[in-house]
Amino acid sequence: MNNNFPRIITLLRKERKITQKQAATDLGVSQALLSHYEKGIRECGLNFLVKCADYYGVSCDYLLGRSPEPSGQTILAEDIPAPEQNNRDNIMSGSVLATLNKKLVANSLNVLFDLLIRSGNHELLKLVSDSLFLNVYSLFRLVFSANDGNKNELFKLSDKLYSELSSAAMLRDLAYIRLCLSEKNSVDSNKLVISTDSLSKEYPLFASSLLNLVKNAELSLEEINK
Repeated sequence: MNNNFPRIITLLRKERKITQKQAATDLGVSQALLSHYEKGIRECGLNFLVKCADYYGVSCDYLLGRSPEPSGQTILAEDIPAPEQNNRDNIMSGSVLATLNKKLVANSLNVLFDLLIRSGNHELLKLVSDSLFLNVYSLFRLVFSANDGNKNELFKLSDKLYSELSSAAMLRDLAYIRLCLSEKNSVDSNKLVISTDSLSKEYPLFASSLLNLVKNAELSLEEINK
């Protein structure tokens, strides 16, 4: 089948607190056979794949790792809610700092991505996006690991492997970003003239957030440099 199927059916069963024996009974197979499927020792047939999809209420594409969404749908840009539209501020109202920092990051990213689009370099946009994905992914995994009850099957990579690979990948991405920016004519530098005045004029809603983020980041770096 593929490497994702064993991991995902194990994750689904554990998250729903179903014993392997019960799942095997419900799916009409022996516990030994289900154990082999979950460990990737044996491959199941199409009928069992469909049974699993119905049993767990997910799509076959999700079981096969073809979609990160249990429904199997492909998310389009217009389907993704904007940070300010998800009403999470109400839930986070107990923490002013969390709400503030979330807005600083989200608003700063609005500026950064607009500048990347202005650069006219699609490779640069992809490199920066990949670097941000890796940083958020790594931070999410660290928070996820705080509770031993969380199921590691959520992730394809082991803790040790992801840690080593993500650190190397982030350094690689930064090197490629610098290289991309250093290449002659790689970006339209005339569209990247940046000053506090230009930021305030072009991004009246977001400039303050970016400038505060820069200040806070440099304060943290200065602490390290002491």
